[in-house]
Amino acid sequence: MQQSVNILAIESSCDDTSAAVISDGLLRSNVIASQTVHEEYGGVVPELASRAHQQNIVPVVDAALKRAGLQPADISAIAFTRGPGLLGSLLVGTSFAKGLSLALRVPMVDVNHLHGHVLSHFIKETPEDEVPEFPFICLLISGGNSQLILVKSYKDMEILGRTIDDAAGEAFDKCAKVMGLPYPGGPHIDRLAAEGEAKRFKFAKPHIPGLDYSFSGLKTSFLYTLRDNVKVDPDFIAKNQADLAASLQKTIIDILLDKLDKAVKQTGVTTVAIGGGVSANSGVRQAVAEYCAANGLKAFIPQRKFTTDNAAMVGIAGYFKYLDKDFCRYDAAPFARVTV
Repeated sequence: MQQSVNILAIESSCDDTSAAVISDGLLRSNVIASQTVHEEYGGVVPELASRAHQQNIVPVVDAALKRAGLQPADISAIAFTRGPGLLGSLLVGTSFAKGLSLALRVPMVDVNHLHGHVLSHFIKETPEDEVPEFPFICLLISGGNSQLILVKSYKDMEILGRTIDDAAGEAFDKCAKVMGLPYPGGPHIDRLAAEGEAKRFKFAKPHIPGLDYSFSGLKTSFLYTLRDNVKVDPDFIAKNQADLAASLQKTIIDILLDKLDKAVKQTGVTTVAIGGGVSANSGVRQAVAEYCAANGLKAFIPQRKFTTDNAAMVGIAGYFKYLDKDFCRYDAAPFARVTV
């Protein structure tokens, strides 16, 4: 009887410590320990994040193995996020993966965090789960990245366009912060937008050639709108939170879909997927689904639990690399920045 391929995956790129187990391509467990310590600072504090990873990584890995019903000796390989991300956080995951790999005498597989988001659509919880066919376009949208990617295979990805300044997630979070909303601001904008009038306020849209994105002008326009109106009415933000959120969200969606439509027409690809933390946004999910339906395209919208940083996406990316025997050396160092 052929032995199962069991991949233990570790994700520690930012402020979530996560471990997952992928067995023969199927997800067996996915455990995430989120850090609340950053909320009072309005953003992630790198030193605090790395310390929290040190505290969380052993119990998180232990929980992932137990939920999968496996022992350490059953592990075939260890997949870990090598980058991009916060160096201190990545060092914790990388060091743990190296130590465990040496102790168990199993190979390591290093995973590009962005590849993980793209390949999250291949996470299967049952053998019947549908996955995209190659090629497809992935709109990768998160706090640090906004990219349009032509995905030709598990390891062949071409960036068609990327942000030249702020990412979509940054625009959500920074605008939410000046509205006085808690960190992270994106989910609060999403909640308020459902109650607001999206046509109430008009914000600037960029005119960037090609398929690249820009959100800095939108952010500036939003700030000027608040500044000018608060001078007249100090309670302006409190009175108009929902409409501001809805108008901001619609503007970001319009910017995203404009470039996505251009990419679809340029490539002729008929399958579209979204990924990254901003793909959890209700408005984005609905807009992409409606766009695809109206244009005869196949849409892949990830489950929300696979949109944020999680080890399941690292595990499936690592599983494909393991099958190719694409292993990682022990002298591999984490990296903070990289493109797909």
